[in-house]
Order: sequence, then C-alpha cells, then structure tokens
Amino acid sequence: MVGSGLRAGGLVLGSLLSGLASGAAQAPAQLNFTGHVEVEGRQAAYLIRHLPVSSFPAMPEALAGLLTRRGCLIPQTYEAHHPENVIQASLERAGSSDWAVLCSAEGRVTLLVYFASAPAALATVASAAETERLQAHDSSGVLGFNWGIDPASPAQIRQAQAGMERRPPLMDHDALADSIVDRRTVYRFYARSAWTVLDVPE
Repeated sequence: MVGSGLRAGGLVLGSLLSGLASGAAQAPAQLNFTGHVEVEGRQAAYLIRHLPVSSFPAMPEALAGLLTRRGCLIPQTYEAHHPENVIQASLERAGSSDWAVLCSAEGRVTLLVYFASAPAALATVASAAETERLQAHDSSGVLGFNWGIDPASPAQIRQAQAGMERRPPLMDHDALADSIVDRRTVYRFYARSAWTVLDVPE
C-alpha cells in the first residue's frame, strides 16, 4: 500500500488526461480528480474517478439528500467496472435495511453508515485523505484509488474466520467488508451501539 507516506502535490479538479484509465474518457471531467503526490522521493501522477449520488437510484431518497447536502461524490476503485462503494446490508441488526457509502468531499473520503432506524443521521466509521488511498496498479505508473466496501454476510464472516483456532459464534447480521484492493480486508461489525473490527486470520 502506498499509505500515509504520500504527500499531496495539490488535488486538481480538472480535465481527464486521455488514456489514464480504461473507459474513463466518457466520464464528465469534473468527476475525475488528477494530480501528483510524492512517493519515495519522486512525483507520481494519480487519477481518482467519481460518480454522482444520482448514479445510485436504489438508495433511499432521504440518504441521497443527506449525501447531496454534504457535497458527496462516490469514489470508484481503479478496478471498477460498474458503480460501486454504495452498499445495502443488514448492518444494525438482523433484518434491518441499512446502507454504507464512501463519500468524497473536499479531498477527504469518509465511510458513512445510514441506519434505517435513524433516517435523519449519518454515522462516520472511518475517514482518510483521498491521496492516502492510492496505489500503483498497471504499467502506466498512474496511481488509482484503492478503497472499496462490500457487504459481508454472517456466512462470509464465518468463512473468513476459518483459520482461527477458536472461531467466534456465528453472527446474526451483516458486517462491512472494508478493503484495500488486492491487499487486505477488515470486517467492521456493529453491535451494542458500537463498531468493532472482527478478528480474522492475517
């Protein structure tokens, strides 16, 4: 992972440079952030693609309104082939219909959770500068965004814990899979009014 050693060389909201990412040329320029960061003493170019909230029509209207008021765009990983980083899952309890979103605004990305039981609020689970979530991924040397989220069912969590000497009891609702693409996934689980990171083998 490129990690926190990156120093932003200026986040530039501007025109997409032709050929930086497959299929990106059709995207509106204002949805693509380009610039340079310093990595191990040299300057490296990056490209971060985003989608507007309106690209996710299935999300509740109340959630869409909260995200729009925050000025959110939804960052896409460098390997995205369809809209991602907005998920629906039972995150609060079994049977609940909740959402998690990566929101990019003013150079930071925040992992937000929307519980159906509290439709006027968003909970912040994690946050980082966008330029701390970059990594090289092809021969061009252009860095791409590497933070992705997915739902994780109780069965998926059970499988992830298969290598543990003493596996915890089966969960009764979903967790949040919080991933650095192709590197590491942590599982965030909500219970007793708090988020915890579940134990899984390295």
